[in-house]
Amino acid sequence: KKSEVSEVVTKADMKPKSMHRAKIWSDDVENLYRFQQAGYRDEVEYKQVKQVDEVECWPETGFVKKLQRRDNTFYYYNRQRECEDKDVRKVKVYVY
Repeated sequence: KKSEVSEVVTKADMKPKSMHRAKIWSDDVENLYRFQQAGYRDEVEYKQVKQVDEVECWPETGFVKKLQRRDNTFYYYNRQRECEDKDVRKVKVYVY
């Protein structure tokens, strides 16, 4: 599985046009939650900052497996959902 954001060509000057809060959980919201926990806006910003082409994901679910924070500490995530219902509305969804 690939998220919609991962198919966007990442450019150094790419900025979101708008933002809204997630209302219901989805695979994309789950991955955004993981990026935002690690201190990034989304996959686009992560790839720009860390200068990587791919993000390591669990093959079974497509969820992000590992992220490196800005201070070079790694976050490791489970195969299963980690974004609980109470946290869904905290997730920011950016539109490019």
